[in-house]
Amino acid sequence: MKKVLLSVIMAFAVIAPTYAAYDASAQVQTVGPNLLTKNGIVATDVKFAVVSDVADNSNYATTKTVNVSSADLAFAGNDNEVAAVVANELGHIIIGHGTRSKVVNLLQVTTNTQITTNETASTLVNNYKVTKEDKEADVVAANLMVTAGYNPLAIIVVQTKQTGTYWETLQGKPANADRAMSAYNYISYAYPEKVKAGYGCNEYRNFVAYADPIVKERQANTKQEKKNTKEQEKAKKNSTSQLTKFRNRGGQSGWDAAYSILNAQ
Repeated sequence: MKKVLLSVIMAFAVIAPTYAAYDASAQVQTVGPNLLTKNGIVATDVKFAVVSDVADNSNYATTKTVNVSSADLAFAGNDNEVAAVVANELGHIIIGHGTRSKVVNLLQVTTNTQITTNETASTLVNNYKVTKEDKEADVVAANLMVTAGYNPLAIIVVQTKQTGTYWETLQGKPANADRAMSAYNYISYAYPEKVKAGYGCNEYRNFVAYADPIVKERQANTKQEKKNTKEQEKAKKNSTSQLTKFRNRGGQSGWDAAYSILNAQ
């Protein structure tokens, strides 16, 4: 009897399909070019590189390389979530966040000025700046993803899969709750059909359970709801304009163009 059971198990092992683990890093080479071409951005000379450090794309205008962090990709379990990570980097590039910092530094050097703050204030300002820039990039990312056929709600999923801070945990909030809420508000405004369809995973369901009371409270307040609508209208208009200008400049943000002029002087 034992021999029969062993034979059955071995036979099943032979015919049963094997499922390889999802390789997010490998999919960057497919998802990245798709995001570009579907959004009318020339992808011929653009390369995508997975890096172990923080992704620095401040030199994209000259290198035509989009760096994507392997640490961020660790939270991507399908192509939608890889697209969320890659599109966020593209959002930073299109807006010109990295180059803007280079322009500021160059102006400080050429004008012989320095901005001095104490360490605590500097850290707070920098954290605010990074969060603000990520929120702006997430708006562009959502637009890129929808046009390329990806689910923009994956932006929220990738963020909330991460480990939350002690303060977020203490308050019962998902990881990156503030940033995820910002993305949710924009997607709800710009792509309500995506929110209606939802996203099938526990991270998203847990986030919606957190977000729904916040949304209902805001909607019950006419003033707050009008303010939110105006903010989302502005975000959509600005992000659409930035993408159009990026395409028209042949893959350069306004800050890239400004840096080129200043650096040539």
